[in-house]
Amino acid sequence: MKLFKKIVLTLLIIAVLVGIGLFVFVHTLKPTYSGTLTLAGIKKTSKVYFDNYGIPHIYAENEIDAVRVLGYVHAQDRLWQMELLRRVARGGLSEVFGKELIKTDKFFLTLGIDDASVKTVSQLDRSSRSVQVAEAYLDGINQFIDNGPTPIEFYLTGIDKTHFDLVDVHNAIGYMAFSFAQGHKTDPLLTSIKNKLGPEYLVDLEVDVKSDTQWIQNYNLEQENTDNTNLVAAVHQAMEKLPIPQFIGSNSWVLAPAKTKNKKVILANDPHIGFAQPSVWYEAHIHTPTYEKYGYHLAGIPFPLLGHNRALAYGLTMFENDDTDFYYEKLHPDDKDRYLNGNGYQAFETIRKKIKVKDSSEVLFEYRKSVHGPVLNGIAEEINDELPVSMSWIYTKLENRLLESLYLLSHARDINEFCESLPLLHAPGLNVMYGDAEGNVAWWASAQLYQMPDSLSTKFILDGSTGKEEPLRFLKFEENPQAINPPWNYVYSANNQPDSIAGFAYPGYYLSENRAKRIVRLLEEKERWDKLEVSQMVTDVVSNVNTEVVKDLFAHIDEKDFDEKEAELLDLLMSWNGSNDLNDKEPALYHRWIYYVLKNTFEDELGNEGFSQLLKTHLLKRLIAPMVANSTSIWWDNINTPETKETKKEIIQISLRQAIRSLYNDLGSDMNSWKWGGIHTLEHRHPIGEVDAL
Repeated sequence: MKLFKKIVLTLLIIAVLVGIGLFVFVHTLKPTYSGTLTLAGIKKTSKVYFDNYGIPHIYAENEIDAVRVLGYVHAQDRLWQMELLRRVARGGLSEVFGKELIKTDKFFLTLGIDDASVKTVSQLDRSSRSVQVAEAYLDGINQFIDNGPTPIEFYLTGIDKTHFDLVDVHNAIGYMAFSFAQGHKTDPLLTSIKNKLGPEYLVDLEVDVKSDTQWIQNYNLEQENTDNTNLVAAVHQAMEKLPIPQFIGSNSWVLAPAKTKNKKVILANDPHIGFAQPSVWYEAHIHTPTYEKYGYHLAGIPFPLLGHNRALAYGLTMFENDDTDFYYEKLHPDDKDRYLNGNGYQAFETIRKKIKVKDSSEVLFEYRKSVHGPVLNGIAEEINDELPVSMSWIYTKLENRLLESLYLLSHARDINEFCESLPLLHAPGLNVMYGDAEGNVAWWASAQLYQMPDSLSTKFILDGSTGKEEPLRFLKFEENPQAINPPWNYVYSANNQPDSIAGFAYPGYYLSENRAKRIVRLLEEKERWDKLEVSQMVTDVVSNVNTEVVKDLFAHIDEKDFDEKEAELLDLLMSWNGSNDLNDKEPALYHRWIYYVLKNTFEDELGNEGFSQLLKTHLLKRLIAPMVANSTSIWWDNINTPETKETKKEIIQISLRQAIRSLYNDLGSDMNSWKWGGIHTLEHRHPIGEVDAL
């Protein structure tokens, strides 16, 4: 018995000592928020004040010192985040997380972001101010790597810290650019719908249709449709495995002095980015005798994407323009290494890469590249090589001056200097929102837009063999959508489709008008705003469009088919004001009902995988209101029941029944508990959770 007690006591002592050791070890890894540090390259003493939110306020005698300090404090808070963000473009995630990320690495290597970054950096003018400031920021990061504690994630994953350079900066920007894109999720899917079901099925999707060329029509159509579906599935799988959040939309509006109580400009910017731990944005305030900016940074990018000082403020939303085009490449009948384009047959370029894999052998990977861009067939084994599909992405095709553009944006002193920096931003497409102390408000859609041949829809995979489906010209920046000091005294952006000032529509993957219409309605109804009222508007959860959809839905149901409790809930929904507060019951039923309407409308034609892919596109969000208002759509009929022809009324009735049954199953029989907040979960995922053992 005494021996047993001694063993237990010994084990307890060991456990306590291990616990103390772990506590001390982890405590030593924490960032430094007080005291004195010595950084090489600092010319004069700089001070950093961390406020109650942990936001650094950096006071320095010159900008180079300030940005070097910014790099250090940013790294001590977010080095692991920086590490992951730079790894995406260069195919380095498998080295951290194992073989589950190989397809993701293949996909991003195929995009060519890393190669484009290397080329861009090789052509930079190292004496330019933007490069000098960026290198000072990188030096701050690297000094933390050399002298600061190692974040615990590096110990847990077993990877080493290595210095950052300008290629890493451009790779981080490149990932941001691609996460805005929607063409890879949409174009192959729409091509499959056109080929499998016929162009008549695209009319109600509000997509223009152009007939296929003969050689593609003669190809194995079933195989082509399968390949397109597999291509979209491979892209979705690659993106969903990412251990970092994606950029998914934004709202912004700027009020001119005539719309505000204190006769000053008010700018609101609400960037919608996937939740994560740590959060995507890093707030920092820099103050020097000649430069000041309170900005919002992405990990590893030296200049803020959103920011303000005492002279001006600016923000961003996603433009959603179409900057990716897909092409079928016609192979030579006797030589599969050559393809046909407008200049005759040419040889594919072959790109070879290595992917390091944690706890496994490295993977040798290669892909082909045409004049249009990388051939995507190699990203998934399920895609046939007989009909290559290449992707033309303007981000990797044109000269990249984003570093210079972001520097100039953050250093502009007035509206003229600010506007001069925007034409340098070729991709990703951004709505740039602006307001200043002089009373100016403005919005510019910043991107290198281009004009395609008339009647050609870029929503489908194009024919790369003739040279006739290529861009005709690049638009001048003055032809981009924009508004400067408009007479209605505000500008806004909610990823909605802009009006054209160039005489033709700008192709894109714009979101529904839901948020845009709500912003306009609120701004039009009131003339005098203050900061508190604008901040409350940011968290507004009312939809004016959804209430119109409800009216269309209720025109096709008979309440007598439902019991008393269900009828009460339906009456509540019928008088709904469009609010989506957590305690509201109406949105729980509305959104569940809409889901089943979409499922019963599209899944029979597209199949489970195709419908799942459609759900992830912006296209579907735009379709909800017009589809529900359309009584004659070909999509209403269920093709799996050839003996009957379903109508809109039947689909809506069946979907309502399924929605109610689904809510019973999920939330119980007490309809008072059917609240919008009850069917939501929110997880701020940390990338380390992607490691199975953790």
